Formats: sequence, structure tokens, C-alpha cells
Amino acid sequence: MPNNEVLAGEWDIDPTHTRIGFSARHAMVTKVRGAFNDVAGHVFVNPDDARVEVRVQLASIDTRNQQRDEHLRSADFFDTENHPEMVFTADTIDEIEENNYVVVGELTLRGITRPLTLPLALTGLERDPSGALRAGLEGTRRITRKEWGISWNTPLDSGGVLVSDKITLEFELSLVKREQHV
Repeated sequence: MPNNEVLAGEWDIDPTHTRIGFSARHAMVTKVRGAFNDVAGHVFVNPDDARVEVRVQLASIDTRNQQRDEHLRSADFFDTENHPEMVFTADTIDEIEENNYVVVGELTLRGITRPLTLPLALTGLERDPSGALRAGLEGTRRITRKEWGISWNTPLDSGGVLVSDKITLEFELSLVKREQHV
């Protein structure tokens, strides 16, 4: 693993300052955006090792439309009754250029685990007013939802479909470093 000294240590996701969201084409003409309001996780980085675990409670989906959110929770999409979580785990974090990383891991959604490589840019590293060291990371990744068993759709008269197959995942992460205070 190349130079990861900036992120070395143990970090926890700050759920109140983190956004894991998505966007998808609707009716081939507009984008629907949403986010998950219940996110937890941690990151561990040292020169020889890295571990990432992010857990998203899928029932916390919020697209600003209750009827659409209920449909997304149903078996047509996330099937939250049988698959309440989306989990991303990784054991590789490579710095590909200064402050730009590639996290290589697996995404589990609807009981299907597939490889996922996630590019993230370090947007800042600062101490907050309480003295905690924070790191901000952002990135996006397009996925094909059918690869995770999410294939519901409705054809349109034009030959298109109601919901795009390609989904853009959006990550705005706020990490708080676990520090030893003496």
C-alpha cells in the first residue's frame, strides 16, 4: 500500500456529517436523488494493513417522497424486510496520487456480494472545536443495479424505461480519528 500516512490510524464515520446517496435517471429525462439517513462504520489504516466497514440501513432511504421511499423499501428494489443492510467492506486503500485514493472491496446488497472499487478524494483534514481530528472524503461510483438483483422496471412508450439501470453512488464521508488522550 503506497503512502497512507495522512489517514494512518483508526477512524469512525460521523453519521451526522456523512452522506451516502445515489442518483438514477427517471423516465429517461430527469434524475431522482436520495440518501440513507442511518450510516455507521469505521476505517483502520496502517502501512501494512487497511480495513473498512460501512453499514447502511436501507430502510432509512430518503428521496423526499414517501410513496417512492416505500416502493424502494419493497421487494421490487431493496427488499428491506429480508435484506435490511447494505454493507461495504474493504482491505485495500491505495493512494493513487496526492490526496486521491482507491478503496478496493466488496459491496453486499440484497444478499449479493460483488467487488467494488471506490475512488475517494481527501477534501480536508482539520481539528474541530472539540479537538477531534476529522477527515473529509468524497467520491462517486456508477454501478449497474441488476448486478445486485435490483431489476424492477416499467417500459415507456418511447422504448425507454422508467428507472435507469445505471445508478451513481455518492459518498461524502466525515471521519473522526480515534486518538489516545494521555
